[in-house]
Amino acid sequence: MAEIRNYTMNFGPQHPAAHGVLRLVLEMDGEVVERADPHVGLLHRGTEKLAETKPFNQSIGYMDRLDYVSMMCNEHAYVMAIEKLLGIEVPRRAQYIRVMFDEITRILNHLMWLGTHGLDIGAMTMFLYCFREREDLMDCYEAVSGTRMHATYYRPGGVYRDLPGTMPQYEVSKWHKKKDVDRMNEARQGSLLDFIEDFTRRFPKMVDEYETLLTDNRIWKQRTVGIGVVSPERAQQLGFSGPMLRGSGVEWDIRKKQPYAVYDELFFDIPVGVTGDCYDRYLVRMEELRQSNHIIKQCVEWLRNNPGPVITQDHKVAPPKRLDMKGDMEALIHHFKLFTEGYCVPEGEVYASVEAPKGEFGVYLVSDGANKPYRVKMRAPGFAHISAMDEMVRGHMLADVVAVIGTMDIVFGEIDR
Repeated sequence: MAEIRNYTMNFGPQHPAAHGVLRLVLEMDGEVVERADPHVGLLHRGTEKLAETKPFNQSIGYMDRLDYVSMMCNEHAYVMAIEKLLGIEVPRRAQYIRVMFDEITRILNHLMWLGTHGLDIGAMTMFLYCFREREDLMDCYEAVSGTRMHATYYRPGGVYRDLPGTMPQYEVSKWHKKKDVDRMNEARQGSLLDFIEDFTRRFPKMVDEYETLLTDNRIWKQRTVGIGVVSPERAQQLGFSGPMLRGSGVEWDIRKKQPYAVYDELFFDIPVGVTGDCYDRYLVRMEELRQSNHIIKQCVEWLRNNPGPVITQDHKVAPPKRLDMKGDMEALIHHFKLFTEGYCVPEGEVYASVEAPKGEFGVYLVSDGANKPYRVKMRAPGFAHISAMDEMVRGHMLADVVAVIGTMDIVFGEIDR
């Protein structure tokens, strides 16, 4: 008889498939997982406490750094909470710009998920394909905010500035010959909206390419079908949201059920799974890529035809224009006071949530009437998902643990906060 030993092993935190700093303590019976104990907190930065020490408008940048793959969606929840407390109206053009960038962010997130999930379980090429498309969308971030990731573009009362009329161009260098530069600049001759519209025309074909590689791929299905099955009832009990919940067959999407911004004016479908395994969650996210693309198209069309203000005109909340600030003493004082001291928000408590790419991202704010929040609490979708790790991997093989971590699409910035 072969000797059988149970042993405990560490999975991560320095592991390429741990998706950040997850330390998973696995109790193994041979190659079968008996128990999984996720240890979190290795990336704890005290975001909620830091936000309680700063004026409201100085914490927007911290939101980008929570789930650092779906930056603007996090900002959206935070500024919505402030707007609810202040009772300010957001101009319609700003609402449409926010929705458009929420969906650009969703595509960015799902591409990152698809590339890394594929890489984890053996589909090397996916990573290269996905990052090719992410590059274009990162340029959209850069065009509006000046930065590729941590945008701080949403502000209470609207967005930082209107969409630019030109796109940055590639230049000839020792890395790029003139022929390559001309090809890369083809879509960059017009405005940002033209660039985004060009992307929405090209993108469905790209998603078809991803699906050709994976959806009916024998190895991909062997690694994902029947792995990490969660029933619809159990998914709700565990606090799942987003694709993790919809993959189990629960048709719940905040954009449809509790619409915010202008989602109630747009047409899109909610994809749902059937069996609640890794493969279903993959299919749900692939369809979400197409639906997000469809929403962006509608936003581009509306934004072309409807110019207007993109931030509230109340200078107690929104800064005056840079041009005014340079020549008008009153505007300069407003600007200085706003960015050093902020504004006092009426007493009260509020919860604002958005359908972030990973699930329901919510911000609970308590104000005591001061210029900084009395309490801030984030509801991060990944935290509920990782708590189900033990249940989802029990009885599976060690290799399946990697598939389950990938299907959760976890980012530790928001879990550890």
